Amino acid sequence: MKRETAETKVQVELTLDGSGRADIGTGVGFFDHMLTHIARHGVFNLRVAAEGDRHIDDHHVVEDVGIVLGRAFAQAVGDKRGMVRFGSGLCPLDEALVQVALDFSGRAHLAWGLTLPTEKVGGFDTELAHEFFRAFAHNAKVALHVTQQSGDNSHHILESTFKSFARALDQATRIDERLSDVPSTKGTLT
Repeated sequence: MKRETAETKVQVELTLDGSGRADIGTGVGFFDHMLTHIARHGVFNLRVAAEGDRHIDDHHVVEDVGIVLGRAFAQAVGDKRGMVRFGSGLCPLDEALVQVALDFSGRAHLAWGLTLPTEKVGGFDTELAHEFFRAFAHNAKVALHVTQQSGDNSHHILESTFKSFARALDQATRIDERLSDVPSTKGTLT
């Protein structure tokens, strides 16, 4: 999946049934670390290459990676036939505990419940995490709920979030051999 604008150039390769292999390069160090967690803890193979107008700030790169990764997941799950559809993850990191629940419903929504005590983790603007997850939810067409249960260290809170997100994605995108149709009483998830 590719996206090229006047501000960014993003390429994403995704294998749902992977081994947790990651090849991430966005130029935003902390964000690369978080994307690596998606591959490792979701057991996906993920390659992300992004460049953009980082001389302004990292906003466009982070948001556009969310857009392209969301589209990659939407394409990878196809018509969702036989897919579990729902997933949740609850991964602690020291004092931080964040739950992520999602539904590949075909309807985009983000419920954001993080309180990040600092504006930056290293050089990463913590508000950009919201932009990434919003872009992902809208482009993957998922209902995505992020709920912080505890935490007072921004790095820990965000890492708990990305790990929980990965686990939720892994759970939701699995095939359930008992299902032969789309997991919806409507018969469609669009």
